[in-house]
Amino acid sequence: MNTDHFPSRLLEQAVDEFAKLPGIGKKTALRLVLHLLKQEHKEVERFTGAINTLKKEIKHCKVCRNISDTDTCNICSSPSRNLRIVCVVENIKDVMSIENTQQFNGGYHVLGGIISPMDGIGPSDLEINSLVERVERGEVDEVILALSTTMEGDTTNFFIYKKLKGTDVKISTLARGVSIGDELEYTDEVTLGRSIVNRLNFEDSIKQL
Repeated sequence: MNTDHFPSRLLEQAVDEFAKLPGIGKKTALRLVLHLLKQEHKEVERFTGAINTLKKEIKHCKVCRNISDTDTCNICSSPSRNLRIVCVVENIKDVMSIENTQQFNGGYHVLGGIISPMDGIGPSDLEINSLVERVERGEVDEVILALSTTMEGDTTNFFIYKKLKGTDVKISTLARGVSIGDELEYTDEVTLGRSIVNRLNFEDSIKQL
């Protein structure tokens, strides 16, 4: 039961909306809303306008499915990137983590999640078929499976490996510098960078487990 006593229904509604954000409890939500109330009207309009514009105009790159302002993202449209090497990641945060290492100059393929039956997420809910299509079109020489080393991540890695096994593409995975159970977002840049540079053949990595 909600025991908070709000002096305003409008305030309560705003707090409820902020509290729907991940990692934001009611107390933090209230603090954020009260902060916004103290701001000039133009500042609040700029804040809400940025969110509305993001939702309306954000795109997904037609090549790698990364978030982008244009139909093709900056990475896929860059002539200095080797797009024949494709790093498969779960989401945009993983792309940002790998880019921060400055150790990878290839392209990406963003799955939009990982296989998780407990959460009702199967292979058809992810951008796996579009990855297979890129390989079958002959656009890719190497696929680096860079998913989190959790049970769900390993399951997704193996599923993709089975889908690509009959092709000529090289399939590799991050060196085990990324600890079991780690998500890329929380791995330090040096460790992640070394794991990419020292990546392993996927079949060899299975034998090590």
